[in-house]
Amino acid sequence: MTFAAVIVAAGSGSRAGGAKQWRRLGGRPVARWSVEAFLEAGASEVVVVIAPGDTARAAEAFDGLQGWRTVAGGADRAASVRAGLEALTSPAEAVVMVHDAARPLLTPAHIHVLLEAVTDDTGAILALPVADSLRRGRDDLLEGSVDRTDLWRAQTPQAFPLGRLLDASRAVPPGAGPTDEADTYALAGGRVRLVAGDPRLMKLTYPEDFAMAEALVARQIRVGQGVDAHRWGPGDSVWLCGVEIAHGQTLVGHSDADAGLHALTDAILGALGDGDIGDHFPPTDPRWKGASSDRFLAHAVERVAARGGRIVNVDVTLICEQPKIKPHRQAMRERLAGLLALPVDAVSVKATTTEQMGFTGRGEGLAAQAVCLIELPG
Repeated sequence: MTFAAVIVAAGSGSRAGGAKQWRRLGGRPVARWSVEAFLEAGASEVVVVIAPGDTARAAEAFDGLQGWRTVAGGADRAASVRAGLEALTSPAEAVVMVHDAARPLLTPAHIHVLLEAVTDDTGAILALPVADSLRRGRDDLLEGSVDRTDLWRAQTPQAFPLGRLLDASRAVPPGAGPTDEADTYALAGGRVRLVAGDPRLMKLTYPEDFAMAEALVARQIRVGQGVDAHRWGPGDSVWLCGVEIAHGQTLVGHSDADAGLHALTDAILGALGDGDIGDHFPPTDPRWKGASSDRFLAHAVERVAARGGRIVNVDVTLICEQPKIKPHRQAMRERLAGLLALPVDAVSVKATTTEQMGFTGRGEGLAAQAVCLIELPG
């Protein structure tokens, strides 16, 4: 069935802290989730209604997607929806779905169940029966109860024959203030069918709603490991895991040769499948001569955040005969925790020797191994 979509993303989102439609959820702008769902479900066109001045934001949010365009919204929701409907080029007999960008966990399955329910003269909306007891109150005092029989929580998308909804929208008197398109359609005498909704189609209204939505987003677990080694050379201190330690030698490298941070950076990049430290910071590039390795780690952390992920915990093992690591281990853990924005108990730093075997045992160099666990959107 041919259908088009109008996504309303013109609100200020003040109760959620502002511009919630452009905030990131699971690594993607909130509004992008809905655009992707409609395109995946086969929408012939997707019109996103945005606030004047949000054109650049929309272009960035939907970069790489095809089949969408924007139109400026109006003074209220009804005017914004009407602007979106007027911008469609689909025929009057096509189905149109109107959806709030603030409900990002939309799936093609939600869309298809509505397509099966809508007819030539009857609309369809997703809705949930009210399950909680309802109370009426004023000034924080209970005044009475409300019978919840036959009460429903309306969700979006809401689906209608395009021509009929457009006529109904045009007929709404200024200031009438229908709460949604089902209201608009019913005011014009249309019938609207209730279709079983989904609690996961929650609306992001308050700041705490984002934490709930993040918990609902499918996640995947990734593990990465990194290994690094540097030889000893003349010097009077060494950098390990972001901490400078007084020592009779230093590690030789293009940067500050912090083997702990190098191994950890590689572990994070490995978990992302994003190459290694040499790909991002080539040793042939003079910009990184003597550079502090915390810059490399910060870059890897930013790469995780850009993908909507988070680092869960890290574990670094330093392999050397000297210097003694234990006196500095807590400082290293605290330094790494700060760089990674993790609690200290999610950061482990250990040390071992090779019982005087191999290049570390002979005091020729120091090695480091690191493992990290990250979560990414599924």
